[in-house]
Amino acid sequence: MEENPLLPLPEGIQIDRIQASENEVRITAIATHPTSCCPVCRQPSCTIHSRYRRMVRDVPCGGRRVQLTLCVRKFFCRNPLCERKVFTERLPELVCPWAQVTIRYSQQLTSIGLATCGKGGTRLAARLGIQTSRQTILRRIMDLPDLPLCTVLYLGIDDFAFLRGCRFGTILVNLESRRVVDLLPNREAETSAAWMRQQPDLMVVSRDRGGEYASAAREGAPQAIQCADRFHLLKNLKEAVEGFLARHFAAHRTRVVQESRATPLPAAQGKEPPKWSPKQAAVSQTKREERLAQYEHVVALRKQGFSQTAIASQVGIGHATVSRWLAQNAFPERQPSSRKNRLDPYLKEVAQRWEAGCHNIAQLHRELVAHGAPLTYKVVYKQLVRSLPEGRKTAAAPDQLPRPPVLARQAVFLFLRRPEELSAEEEETLALLRSLHTEMDQAYELVQQFTQMLRERRGMHLDTWLAQVNQSNIPELRSFAAGVEKDKEAVRAGLTWWINNGMVEGHVTKLKLIKRSMYGRAGFPLLRQRVLHAV
Repeated sequence: MEENPLLPLPEGIQIDRIQASENEVRITAIATHPTSCCPVCRQPSCTIHSRYRRMVRDVPCGGRRVQLTLCVRKFFCRNPLCERKVFTERLPELVCPWAQVTIRYSQQLTSIGLATCGKGGTRLAARLGIQTSRQTILRRIMDLPDLPLCTVLYLGIDDFAFLRGCRFGTILVNLESRRVVDLLPNREAETSAAWMRQQPDLMVVSRDRGGEYASAAREGAPQAIQCADRFHLLKNLKEAVEGFLARHFAAHRTRVVQESRATPLPAAQGKEPPKWSPKQAAVSQTKREERLAQYEHVVALRKQGFSQTAIASQVGIGHATVSRWLAQNAFPERQPSSRKNRLDPYLKEVAQRWEAGCHNIAQLHRELVAHGAPLTYKVVYKQLVRSLPEGRKTAAAPDQLPRPPVLARQAVFLFLRRPEELSAEEEETLALLRSLHTEMDQAYELVQQFTQMLRERRGMHLDTWLAQVNQSNIPELRSFAAGVEKDKEAVRAGLTWWINNGMVEGHVTKLKLIKRSMYGRAGFPLLRQRVLHAV
């Protein structure tokens, strides 16, 4: 039978017979090469000793198992100096010696195991028509040879967690080939330094701001240039700026509260706008936006020449409302209506007692009841809270803390982002932030200088920037600058070179996915194999 193109076999093997059943395909193949080499002395021989059948499993076809029967031969070795007298012919391109599966079958099992690991690989293989066990898949993975250790010139190093906060490992990435070159079982400096000593040509080590890898690079590769990762630099700066903003926001809130407590209680009755709940305020804002949309519609129709009657009919409002709106040059805001309360007749007396120093609401309620006022404590409490300086809403002053953002972790991004990327609302918020204190404006300028230096990789300006920070009185930025001084050369290289740890972080993310697919039950050797040979 001629060779079947759907079942490629190496040269020298010919298909003799194919028998197909519902679940299995049996294929008989015959070795036809006239000679074979002795596996010991490598001398060819053409003298046949005998023949036998060898049963091996091949990759499935159409979801059915494939059983391959090989009719192979035994040869006499004619080399008198060879210790082997009879040998079996080898088929190195199809099956390994003494193996019960073909090479391509084994490769498929290994690929399934690298992608899904043990039990998951068994379930996936069953759907593809491959019957195997979890131990077989794991054994295939562990039998993979280590990758040849090539020369690494640009190395990226970072840690990953086996158990967060408890145990960590180290991942090493070749930044030129973009491949993981090794995994180490811990992040100790000596372990990493021992690996680096095997790379005498190492030129650059990209790392985070941690001291362990800095010490490892100094000991294991003193000839290499250390580069601090720019992302970690920006992250450290963000933490410093966030602490600075939190300190100023807390001081500003304290100052505003103290000033509001010093303001006397107003004696005017019913002139303050009501204090709405957030839900009531949202409903009121929605109604205002609807009225504003109607007003803009009316103005637009009037400019097109529509009469007031036609406008009223089309918009769905009264003719008098259209006339009143058109007579005004701006949108007529509704004035908040004053709400009467049972405490209103007594507000003047209460204000006098408050200014006299009686700030106990329970005491004020007892005095009012003693004078015959039919008031409950709840009514007195609610009205006083609404009228007190701490409870009423006042117009936003220029020095008031802007909202949004209110929190330091939100405002810090306004300091770090490019000015041209800010929206109009964010620019207004940033202007209010900078007006809170002179240190705010100074810190913003220093932060923008550093971020521009980082983005444009102008490491030659680092010394000038550090001098400016040390001359300032901002403790958070000075602490950040002190940390940079300890690692100045690596930071300068990170602000100058193109190298960064972004590629390493991507491999750490992939490693986490592989680790979690193993449900945390496998050890470091299996994890290392799966990461190094990841598909």
